[in-house]
Amino acid sequence: MEDEPAIADLVRLYLTRDGFGVHLERDGEAGLAAARRLRPVACVLDIALPGLTGTEICRRLRATGDWTPVIFLTARDDEVDRVVGLELGADDYVTKPFSPRELLARLRAVLRRTAGTPAEQTRTLGTVTLDPSRRTVTAGGTPVQLTSTEFDLLAHLMARPGRVFTREELLAGVWGYAAHAGTRTVDVHVAQVRAKLGPDSVIRTHRGVGYAADA
Repeated sequence: MEDEPAIADLVRLYLTRDGFGVHLERDGEAGLAAARRLRPVACVLDIALPGLTGTEICRRLRATGDWTPVIFLTARDDEVDRVVGLELGADDYVTKPFSPRELLARLRAVLRRTAGTPAEQTRTLGTVTLDPSRRTVTAGGTPVQLTSTEFDLLAHLMARPGRVFTREELLAGVWGYAAHAGTRTVDVHVAQVRAKLGPDSVIRTHRGVGYAADA
């Protein structure tokens, strides 16, 4: 969903050439309706859309239990805007001016994470159970709704209980592009996962180092 014709056409060209089916909307209201009607594999949202903003579209999708992967495409490079987007449940963001190849790489990374790895076994730590094949999480027996990135962050930590990961290691292992993102991204996602797990959270902060999953 992008309201600038030149950028919209460029994104559509690159995504189509890479084998993706693309549906383009230039208005926020129409974009939200299309996302609900078409159930796409992912949404690329400009924040500054007319009508509804990209952040409002993301908020409304998440509020109705729709966890379609969302990537923000925005000219806003302010940390506050990025943090707000991530807190609303976005999986990633790309700032303008951007490389279409980078956008493709980010999109592929999000979709790989969403697909999961069926061969992996269910993991349990404390009262938290994570099933990689079904991409489900329960805490104290209650289902927990996580975005694809939140899920993969938790899975990465739970794969090696007790192992302390630096923020840079988590960026490389979960996002796959440590050189292009700030460590604040990790902190925001950790906070979101902790909030959703509530008192059952298994993520611990190791001051001056990073994070680990401990029972």
